Amino acid sequence: MQLHAFAQVSGRSLSQLLSKRPPISQIKQIHAQIITKSLALSRLSLTDSLIHCYLHSKNLNSARTLFDDYHLPSPPTLLWNLIIRAYSKLQHSSESISLFHRMLTTQAVPDKYTFTFVITSCAHQNSIVYGNIVHGMLIKNGTLLNLYVANSLINLYAVFAMVNDAHELFDEMPVRDVFSWTSLLCAYAKNGNMRRAGDIFREMPVRNDVSWAVMISGFVSCGSYTEALKYFHNMLSEVKPNEAVLVCALSACANLGSLDHGNWIHGYIDKNCISETSNIKTSLIDMYAKCGRIDRAYRVFDKIPRWDVQNFTSMITGLSIHGLGEEAIRVFHQMLAEKLNPNDITILGVLNGCSHSGLVQQGSSIFYNMENLWGIVPKIEHYGCYIDLLGRAGYLAKAFGIVKSMPVYPDIVVWRALLSACRIHRNANFGERVINHLEQLDPRSCVGADVLLSNMYASLGKWEKVAQVRKIMGKQKNQSNIGCSWIEVNGVVHEFRVSDILHPHIVEIHDKLSEILKRVALVGYTADATHVSFDLSEEDRERAVAWHSEKLAIAFGLMSTPPGDTIRIVKNLRTCEDCHTALKAISRVYDREIIVRDRSRFHTFKEGMCSCKDYW
Repeated sequence: MQLHAFAQVSGRSLSQLLSKRPPISQIKQIHAQIITKSLALSRLSLTDSLIHCYLHSKNLNSARTLFDDYHLPSPPTLLWNLIIRAYSKLQHSSESISLFHRMLTTQAVPDKYTFTFVITSCAHQNSIVYGNIVHGMLIKNGTLLNLYVANSLINLYAVFAMVNDAHELFDEMPVRDVFSWTSLLCAYAKNGNMRRAGDIFREMPVRNDVSWAVMISGFVSCGSYTEALKYFHNMLSEVKPNEAVLVCALSACANLGSLDHGNWIHGYIDKNCISETSNIKTSLIDMYAKCGRIDRAYRVFDKIPRWDVQNFTSMITGLSIHGLGEEAIRVFHQMLAEKLNPNDITILGVLNGCSHSGLVQQGSSIFYNMENLWGIVPKIEHYGCYIDLLGRAGYLAKAFGIVKSMPVYPDIVVWRALLSACRIHRNANFGERVINHLEQLDPRSCVGADVLLSNMYASLGKWEKVAQVRKIMGKQKNQSNIGCSWIEVNGVVHEFRVSDILHPHIVEIHDKLSEILKRVALVGYTADATHVSFDLSEEDRERAVAWHSEKLAIAFGLMSTPPGDTIRIVKNLRTCEDCHTALKAISRVYDREIIVRDRSRFHTFKEGMCSCKDYW
């Protein structure tokens, strides 16, 4: 409809047109007619309708201008609610709170909807202080008894992981619904207390897809991936999974390296005609890549009709952890050709690929141009990746120079990269230089530095120094540093820890591992115990490396799978030199392909060789 078509239209007709929520072009034409005919003062309902329409078309600025110029002493409560709600949807805005404060100085009276929207905005702030103030107001005026207001408050406390406050409010509610229960559930899950969350989940009179999503994402967040998959499969008998649940389940498969489960979920998505959103496709790429099937990751990627940054980032990261640095750079340039700008995670993926492939020139170019070309300021993670790239390639002095001059304080990952490079290149002198520098720092400024120092001294055979550092460390032990490996056999994921004695078949596994080590010794394998961090006899040091978690997982895999089957293992730490050598020998002697994903990359062992070409 053209502008001249509105020339003879009455105010009532314009109001009827606005009630149909026309497109933004017509809204502006109607707005112009209201101004031209001076209808805004005589028919305030037109202004109200215009604000409605502008908000409906997501034109917040125009709606706000009309709201601020409202002719009465104060807009009605309904308009306050509309404009406050619009701002409450913005994650990093406090404008809803400012508007609420302004509303309190007018004749308008906030109602239950006002408080619900303001509390939503409070949940987006960095501090709980605004939420506490609003909670106090609710107690005074009695609005707290409203179900939706109380639900919003529980959700607010859940966001800030204030479990006791959330539970106290929950207990005081005279009426509860599924959202009340789910918000309380979220509070415990966000706080990492999945045992209590599980208790509440089982008590819930009614559960919906959001309740299941909270449980599954909670288990994924705290690293309980097997439990997350258990809940996912239980969910299917009750409700249909939403996108968030599928993404979390695929993430659990990716972290476990559970290809069987990942394949099943992909099949479930196809069978039930579930729309493969960008998030689901990205999660599928990530899952296949982390489960060792980069070919299938490519297949999913190639079928995407219109790529986005997340799709490219997941594909680039997958290629990088497989040591396919040149291919990662090719896909990166493909992304740029699609006029898509990388984000900081994309750059991390490319730098990681360069590091594992020794592509120093390409990695340096990307690192030094990331801010100028794409506006991405290097973070500590980018520095860590670049130092790893230089260190692996043997540029120890340059890497150390960057560590000492970088604008952000080096963390444990940076020091680990540098000291690992010293070990890789057998440069003990340079390692001592790094240690001397590290010793001058406040140990509290680099958590984990004491472990690095201990390991480095051990590799140099300086046992007195090791004893000194370990005395300072005391008896504390970081459980996250214990070596763990996972292997999936017949759809069941088995976990092994270094020197494990808890697996139900551990006796048979130890016997099998002893047999394996004897057989690989016949083709030249000898245990490399130079990096054992304790001053032990040679026999005890060899025994220490013999029971590493990936060796136990390999023994179990050889016991439990048919000859010729590929064995896939995930490990939480970097594969040590001895296990790397042993796995090459095992792949040759037993004629098996063994795929291991350690903390930094994939290793595919086949016929006595590794895909990393001993560059890791």
